[in-house]
Amino acid sequence: MTASAVVFDLFGTLVAVDDTPEPAAAVAAELAARGVAVPDDWAAAYTEPHIDAPEGAEVPLPAHVAAALSSRGVDVAETTTRHAVIDAFEPTIETATGAVEAVAAASEAGPVGLLSNCAVPDLVGKTLRRSALDPTGFDAVVASVDCGWRKPDPRAFETVADRLDVEAADLVVIGDTPETDGGITDCGGRFVDVAETPLTDLPTRFTAEEPCR
Repeated sequence: MTASAVVFDLFGTLVAVDDTPEPAAAVAAELAARGVAVPDDWAAAYTEPHIDAPEGAEVPLPAHVAAALSSRGVDVAETTTRHAVIDAFEPTIETATGAVEAVAAASEAGPVGLLSNCAVPDLVGKTLRRSALDPTGFDAVVASVDCGWRKPDPRAFETVADRLDVEAADLVVIGDTPETDGGITDCGGRFVDVAETPLTDLPTRFTAEEPCR
């Protein structure tokens, strides 16, 4: 497989994550620990939309939580909400079989990026640090909470492409979700589904003579 740049998805592709089973309750617990009066109907408030964002835009979870609290008459400092959200998500990480080798092989072939849909600040970085992956092995790490756009919006792919100094059409995206990661095809790039091509098969494909697209 040859390409101008390879971009990996994170959750479900390079790592398996034991997600927070009840995120609303986890966030409520962290808010309460910081002296915030959590509304009695918090579970409902958490699931309601409160921010009118453009299609394809990422709504940072701290902003959503602050808006949910405000809808119930509770005003909280931005830093308090942010730290409560960050501390509410402490996932158990398991690096996928072949992930380390796949990223290493991709880096020998050209620029390597990571593009993840994630509304929680620092969760992508935290996940990388807890995994067996070397964060310095990526030439660009982009989370939707930071760039403002979620896959499959073209602007998410364009952001990571720009940071890799290539065009979005030159990207090969390795992921597990055709509905999101597969959006790269609308930009003229290539999607490789790990359900069809396991990470363990990628090193040989990165060095194959045939172009991947």
